[in-house]
Amino acid sequence: MGKILSGREGFGQALLEMGSENEKIVALCADLAESVKVHFFAEKFPERYFQIGIAEQDMIGTAAGLALSGYIPFATTYAVFAANRANEQIRLAACYNQANVKIAVSHAGLTTGEDGATHQALEDIASMRAMPEMTVIVPADANEAYEATRASAELDGPVYLRLGRTPVPTVTKGYGKYKIGKARKVSDGKDVTLIACGIMVEKAIVASEMLAQEGINAAVVDMHTIKPIDEEMIIKQAEETGCIVTAEEHSIIGGLGGAVAEVVSENCPVPLVRVGTKDTFGESGPPEELLKKYGLTSENIVEAAKRAMSRKKVNV
Repeated sequence: MGKILSGREGFGQALLEMGSENEKIVALCADLAESVKVHFFAEKFPERYFQIGIAEQDMIGTAAGLALSGYIPFATTYAVFAANRANEQIRLAACYNQANVKIAVSHAGLTTGEDGATHQALEDIASMRAMPEMTVIVPADANEAYEATRASAELDGPVYLRLGRTPVPTVTKGYGKYKIGKARKVSDGKDVTLIACGIMVEKAIVASEMLAQEGINAAVVDMHTIKPIDEEMIIKQAEETGCIVTAEEHSIIGGLGGAVAEVVSENCPVPLVRVGTKDTFGESGPPEELLKKYGLTSENIVEAAKRAMSRKKVNV
């Protein structure tokens, strides 16, 4: 595994580089520039940076106006503020108008840590996935966040780019060109498929290594795009391994697990176990302790894989 960096750091680097390459790139922020790593862009391109203040609804409306004027705006804030506080503006100003707005959010999931339940977005993927016209991306690490940011700028239409606060190992180096809507196969396997997004990709990789020690051969898939989801990959893996585990730093309701369940139920019914938070808010605490308490660890993925496999055997 590579360098330990946060997803927001990969985003900040990509945005800064794109600013030099394309004068149509602009950035907006709701009073959290350093937290979302947009301050580097602001320092170098002050004429293309807009500090809106603590007014997320206004930020999205302004971003939509800039997009409809030919710019490529990246509107930045925390996930919980974008998906909840600015939900109506995202729906109407960005999605209804098919505006080319990129909503890049940090501090998603339990690893927001000590900021607590008020700041831990655990339902934002579900909310954004339901928006017509919206593309939803959840990078696994800083490298993939960098790639996803650049790919988002090339895609015409609204994008929700979900980034993490906590540094995690880099696991996506060397997997070829990044493409929105096309999952990355991390490893092959024949017994069970682990489909993960965000920081849970690294935990799925560790889980596959733990399973291998018990003679269980697990495939690992990095499903970085939740919408449009890679149905072809899901169906292929369901046919090859006969059971699936999903893992996400989000509620099991409506996120990656829900999206995969929809594909599986309509195309290739196989046992599916979802790892994520269980219809609950989080709480204040160190990120790793929260992940353990709420069942988002490699050990939890291993347990889920065994449950999925046991159900597969019953169904045979």
